[in-house]
Amino acid sequence: MDAPLQKPPVAWQPLTLKGVAAFAYATARRVLLVQLVFASLAAVVLVWFLDEAWFPIIRSAIATMPEKGQIRRGHLDWRGEPIVTLAEGRFLAFVVDLDHKGSIRSTAHLQVEFGRTDFEVLSHLGLGYLENGYPPNWSVAFNRAELEPWWGAWAPAILAIAAVSTIASLMLIWLILAIVYAVAAWLVAFFANRDLSWLASWRLAGAALMPGSLFLTVALFFYGLGVLDPMRLVLAAALHLVVGWGYLLVSPLLLPQHPSVPAQSANPFKKPEGTDSSAKHTK
Repeated sequence: MDAPLQKPPVAWQPLTLKGVAAFAYATARRVLLVQLVFASLAAVVLVWFLDEAWFPIIRSAIATMPEKGQIRRGHLDWRGEPIVTLAEGRFLAFVVDLDHKGSIRSTAHLQVEFGRTDFEVLSHLGLGYLENGYPPNWSVAFNRAELEPWWGAWAPAILAIAAVSTIASLMLIWLILAIVYAVAAWLVAFFANRDLSWLASWRLAGAALMPGSLFLTVALFFYGLGVLDPMRLVLAAALHLVVGWGYLLVSPLLLPQHPSVPAQSANPFKKPEGTDSSAKHTK
């Protein structure tokens, strides 16, 4: 393990144990600024993934819809074949199966299946399943003539909303988690006789969340490239919590000792220098 910090350096990166420890003596503004950078990076990767992996499939699905159709009063008015694949890719597929007979099972990671009165979201790996009925007060177009221009106009806005929502959500989640995690950081520092106040514990905890966040962001990027499958992405989501806790529990040990702790005394069993020679002269 690295030696404890003797003089807190300037906090600028939360990617090493010493770097995270340094944020205990930084300002809250600096912690929030660093979190904003990491949240923005996560938003950029998410927007890239949506634009490259999901949005092209959505456009293709709309292009294959019939000219007329809508969802109204909890029912789908569908004017095409009762069972048909609208669009399919590696990550996403859209299917119409009015009676959910299960005739189509896509190899896409997620399959959205529209039925007569509800829709289902399925994963071919069995990682998730969602079934929800159409709201009775809905009146939504479900045809190519109306959805194509609507999607063309709103797709950029949806990406912008996704980016802003991601940043705002992460900043709020990290704020709450840092308050909770600060207790653990303070306890580690207390039992290790390290100089760490409650407010400094919150700053350190806020910085300790960043390595795990970056780990998950990189995992999402490689998932979008096709390097990771959904199971490994879920595993990465679990591991990013472990990474955060590792930094949280070890970084306080690198802080200077508390001022109230006395300096380590000399070894009482060590003979003073010159003792043997003076004894010989006495004899």
